[in-house]
Amino acid sequence: MADADRPEYPTLKVAGFSDFNFAATDLHGPSGGFGSQTLLGPHTGFQEGQFALHMSSALSPKVSAFGELSMTARADAGTGSPAVTGFNVELERLIIRYDLNDYFKVSFGRYHTPINYWNTAYHHGEWLQTTASRPEMTQFGGSFIPVHFVGMLVEGAVPAGGLNVNYNLGLGNGRGQVISRSGDIGDINNNRAWLVNAFIKPNRLYGLQVGGSVYRDLINPLGGAAAHEWIQSAHVAWLKETPEVIAEFANVSHQPLDGGPAAHSQAFYVQTAYRLPGDARLWKPYYRFEYMHIPQADAIFRTVPSFSASTVGMRYDISSFAALKMEYRHYIRRNLPSINGAFLQTSFTF
Repeated sequence: MADADRPEYPTLKVAGFSDFNFAATDLHGPSGGFGSQTLLGPHTGFQEGQFALHMSSALSPKVSAFGELSMTARADAGTGSPAVTGFNVELERLIIRYDLNDYFKVSFGRYHTPINYWNTAYHHGEWLQTTASRPEMTQFGGSFIPVHFVGMLVEGAVPAGGLNVNYNLGLGNGRGQVISRSGDIGDINNNRAWLVNAFIKPNRLYGLQVGGSVYRDLINPLGGAAAHEWIQSAHVAWLKETPEVIAEFANVSHQPLDGGPAAHSQAFYVQTAYRLPGDARLWKPYYRFEYMHIPQADAIFRTVPSFSASTVGMRYDISSFAALKMEYRHYIRRNLPSINGAFLQTSFTF
């Protein structure tokens, strides 16, 4: 190979994502545990969405690095002394990976935890997903599952007679003292979190993915009792757009170390969408039902909402790189008034 034809390293590529939103709801007072990224709030108006950058770079034929940086507007901007900045900057993902072959890849870094389908299929950048907002069980900033994971990951895929079995084995820091945060600066105890994730993508049913995960950790929440945490999840996804079907279930169990009774929390969602044919192919109607049950005995999830919700919406692809989404949502909350909301979002990549 001539020197001019040899690849040069590193080879950096950058992609950007952002969105702008309008929300109108009949929510009065606190949201009851829902984070700002659900777009639920007591005031009608526009909201600047998250600005995200994806940066990928090949360092050699078998070594690559990936980073994801986000900027999110702060509700308390300008307050305090000194005044806080207008945006939070977060390093969402940072990964270095060595690819021995398709069967075995090892990486170190900060990941979106491969504990369910949505969390690894749709990253920061609302344009990537059909809907305007993620399901609550996998919401960024939420507490139901550990959305981020710091440690090491072994992954790969095996043909297995056309089943195409994919696997992830992870070992790393567990949740932080604030359980919606990962152990970025180190684990808060001497017990590592671990996970096993596996799914199949059969050749004969191209577009189908079926899998499940198990996650184990010892958590020490701020202001709460230490507990063992078990998470079991399962998913099925039909990845074609005619139709698109995604369904997930997760069970989170907390067993206090002091010997108290275990608590079991469950959540699931089912989302369907359909890309219209012919001249109407830019339109994609969708519907999602989601449910979350948190026992009142689960002190660790005391701020996580119990609810059921229906979302009906329409996505219109303005171009190959921008979309307009219109949604109506109805939430039924435990021991709190229901919420109705209308949402409009424009999302794009560049």
